Amino acid sequence: LKNSIQLLHKSKKVRRWCRENLPDFIDANEWPANYPDLNVMDYYVWSILEEKACAKRHGGVDALESSLKKVWEKIPQETLWAAVESYPKRLKAVIRVEGGHIE
Repeated sequence: LKNSIQLLHKSKKVRRWCRENLPDFIDANEWPANYPDLNVMDYYVWSILEEKACAKRHGGVDALESSLKKVWEKIPQETLWAAVESYPKRLKAVIRVEGGHIE
């Protein structure tokens, strides 16, 4: 399941949708290479999407995309802000461990 989510995350269709519908979307290519500890989507949001949207099988990519959208829309704004606000603390932790992983 985790591999499926990783593939979905990288898919052109999903990335295009994010660019078109999320004004503050930052493409994965703009983040530090393979550094999930500083990517809010990786360290926080994808686990919510995976847990809720992927709890059942989907008939195809379109069904999965629809399920992901529904879950995304139900995530409270406060939850997303809490994840974003944790970034400075995480950045300091990464600096403290000299670029190593913090989780």
